[in-house]
Amino acid sequence: MSEILSTKEIEQFIHQGYVRIDNAFSKEIADKAVDILWKDIPFDRNDAATWTAPVIRLGMYLQEPFVESLNSETMHAIFDQLIGKDRWIPCRNVGTFPVRFPSDKQPNDTGKHVDASFPGEDPNNFLEWRVNVKSKGRALLMLVLYSDVTENDAPTIIYEGSHIDVARLLAKEGDQGLSFMELAAKLDELPKRREVYATGKAGTVYLCHPFLVHAAQPHRGTVPKFMAQPPLLLRGELCIAGSDNGYTPVEEAIRLGIG
Repeated sequence: MSEILSTKEIEQFIHQGYVRIDNAFSKEIADKAVDILWKDIPFDRNDAATWTAPVIRLGMYLQEPFVESLNSETMHAIFDQLIGKDRWIPCRNVGTFPVRFPSDKQPNDTGKHVDASFPGEDPNNFLEWRVNVKSKGRALLMLVLYSDVTENDAPTIIYEGSHIDVARLLAKEGDQGLSFMELAAKLDELPKRREVYATGKAGTVYLCHPFLVHAAQPHRGTVPKFMAQPPLLLRGELCIAGSDNGYTPVEEAIRLGIG
C-alpha cells in the first residue's frame, strides 16, 4: 500500500509529537462501540440526572467494532510509516476508556502526564509503571474518538512538542527510566508548550509520540465523551543510536530530544 502520511505530516509528528487522522473509522463503527460501552456504565443513557460522576473508567474491549476501528489497511500503513514495518503489534483489544460526563464536580485525573509503558516492581500498581528513553514496550499513544468532541466536551490537552523535552529528561535515566509518578513530578520543570485540544468527529484518531505530555480536563458540554487511549505496542525495541538503516519518525523525535 502506498504511503498515507505526507512529508509535512511526518515532520509534524517528529517536531510537534502528534498527527491527526480524520475518518480513521466510520460513524457506524463508533456508534456500535458506544452502544457496547453504555452497557457497562451504571447510569441511565437517557437521563442526564443519573450522570453523577465526572468520569467512569472502563477496561479492555475485544469486540469487533473496537478491533475494527484501529485495524484498517490505512491505519496499518500509517503505523508502518511512523514505526517501521513489522515493528509493532496490531491492536486486538482497545482500552482504557475514561468516559467523561458533564459535571460541576472536578475530575481527579486532570494532571499533566506521560503514559508509562512497562511494569515496575509491582505490576499491579499502575503508578509504579515506568517509561525509559527507548520507550520500552510502547510505539505510540493513541487518542481514539468514539464520539464527537468539541472544545466543550473535555478534549484531551496535548502539549505540542513536549515529547522532545521528555526525551531529553529520560536520556539521563538509563534503561530503568522513571516511574509514572516520578516523571509526572518533573513535568512542570519543562519549557512551557502550546496547548492543543484533541477535538474531532467520531472516527478521529490522534497518533501521538509515546513521550507526549497530555492532560484531561473537566467536561463543560452536554453529551458524554467517549475516547479510548490505547497504546500501540512495540514488537522489539526502538533504535535511537548506531543504526545503519536510518531512523523511523518515532525514533527521529527521540534523537531530536537527546541531541
